[in-house]
Amino acid sequence: QVFTFNSVEIRAEPSAKVKNGAPMSIICHADISKSANFHLQHNITIFKDGKLVYMIVSDKEVARYEVPIARSADTGDYECTVKADGKTKSSKSLHVWVTGMTKPILTAEKREVLEGEVVKLRCELPEEVPPLQFLFRKTKTNSTPKEKLVFEAYRNFSTVEFSVEEGDNILYFDCFGKRFVKHANFELESSEPSNRTLVTVKEPFIKPSLIIKSTSNITEGDRIEFECSTVVARMRDIEIILQKNKTILNSVRDEKLLKYSAVATLEDSGEYLCKVEQGRASKTTKLNVVVAELFPKPILSASMSKLDENKELTLSCSISGFRKANFSILRRNSNGDILLKNSRNLTMRVNVNDTGSYICKAEVKGIVKESKPVRISVYAPVSKPSLSVVSGLPEVVLGKPLQLICRLMVGTPPITFTFYKGNEVKKVVINDTYATFLDENIRQNDKRGYKCDARNNHSSGVKTSNILNITVIVPIRNASLGSIPYGDVEDGSGTAFLCSVEEGSWPIHFKIFKKTDHDTLLYEKTESTDRIVWHKETMSRQDTGTYYCMVSNRAKVNVKSHPITINVILASWQKGVIAAFVLILIVGAITLTVWWFLCKKKKGK
Repeated sequence: QVFTFNSVEIRAEPSAKVKNGAPMSIICHADISKSANFHLQHNITIFKDGKLVYMIVSDKEVARYEVPIARSADTGDYECTVKADGKTKSSKSLHVWVTGMTKPILTAEKREVLEGEVVKLRCELPEEVPPLQFLFRKTKTNSTPKEKLVFEAYRNFSTVEFSVEEGDNILYFDCFGKRFVKHANFELESSEPSNRTLVTVKEPFIKPSLIIKSTSNITEGDRIEFECSTVVARMRDIEIILQKNKTILNSVRDEKLLKYSAVATLEDSGEYLCKVEQGRASKTTKLNVVVAELFPKPILSASMSKLDENKELTLSCSISGFRKANFSILRRNSNGDILLKNSRNLTMRVNVNDTGSYICKAEVKGIVKESKPVRISVYAPVSKPSLSVVSGLPEVVLGKPLQLICRLMVGTPPITFTFYKGNEVKKVVINDTYATFLDENIRQNDKRGYKCDARNNHSSGVKTSNILNITVIVPIRNASLGSIPYGDVEDGSGTAFLCSVEEGSWPIHFKIFKKTDHDTLLYEKTESTDRIVWHKETMSRQDTGTYYCMVSNRAKVNVKSHPITINVILASWQKGVIAAFVLILIVGAITLTVWWFLCKKKKGK
């Protein structure tokens, strides 16, 4: 009894694309070849998206999975597997698409609500499988529907709340369901709309009324009275608020009438808003108010805005086309304005401390208005400036920048400082008490002196410093060391060392060293010259070695010469003594040899 699977096939009837609600069949067929006509049991299983949905054991080679009413949840990938006598064969995957969705069911918690409350809705797709999207819509007459989209990953229903706003009266609600469809490249498929639910809205209170009880023509100084009222169905938690430019002027709770009064000023012109609130409900009424000007703002004038100390200053306050007013002149202060005089005019002799801002105020019928501030600047004359070098001494190293500072002991800022090199203006600086100047163009033979002047708005004019002359220090260049005699020196004789520089400002500090493990200082001296000579009276064999000199000046740069070598040799008399001694030794040796020869000859005879 031999058999083999030729193929296992799966198909859907009437097709792989089925309308929602229609019947559907998934058919699995095994094509088997047998060596003889013998009985064979088949275990047939059908899977959807990898999950078992149907299984049968039969001697037939065909199995049929019936779906009486297809829903979108039946959309998926189907596959069947056939097992027989230890052999297994599976079909290819078949994607079945159930188009369309069931109609959603919408329910509202209440069918009648008040303004400010919320409508709670529930939308359900009873035969659909999540994940799903739910689109809720709120529609009122002659307006664009408001929508809310909710994603549900694990439920086939969703809930949402819509607030009931002012002006809502008859509202209609419905909802849609949506799902992702794999067969359509994961596009969204929508259901038909749900049942339409009607919700009626009642007003908890009417739109407020805002009126002015006083005369319609309001002028500064008049008393202005506002009344804001409404009619409410339920007094509890009712609140009335009066605002202007978002500023709350007055409010009442659990009452249906608000009153507010004030003395009118020009700033009270504008839009007023009366708002009634209860829970989430809110209604508003606006009223535009115009307040006529009683008198214009006063104008403060000064005899001078910039003046010298100890001069007279006159301040005058006036109102254009209006004379009967109570005037006062004040000085601005961070801790509160300082009253100077209750008068239209003020004359005073000023000092530097009177610098500041001044205003005047005018009062008519209880209305007080303030002028624009007037700035008064009082100047003390500048003192004679002093010019100096920032580093201290009036000198600079050639090639280095020179920084100067010009200072004042007295003078009201702002002060204009001017720096000169010779008669040439180099820099102008505006500052309070000092200014600096950096000269980076220093030359060796530049003989021009520096000066600075200072001036401010005082009538005394410009003050100039004394001329500052600067010493330019030339750094040491090319130090050299020589000796007389040079090279070989006889033991016991003297040697003159000459250390010199090619260029450098005096005084110059000279040092002569002999090279050792730690370099021995032999001689040092400071001179206002470009060379020094050091005489070493007696040289010995220990003085043989290498010598150099180190030179510096106020530029504070050490310059080292090339080294020279001194070799101390024997003196002439020392050489004569050695020669005589050697000669005596030679004569003695010859004499001894002759004597020995004569003695030997005598013995032979």
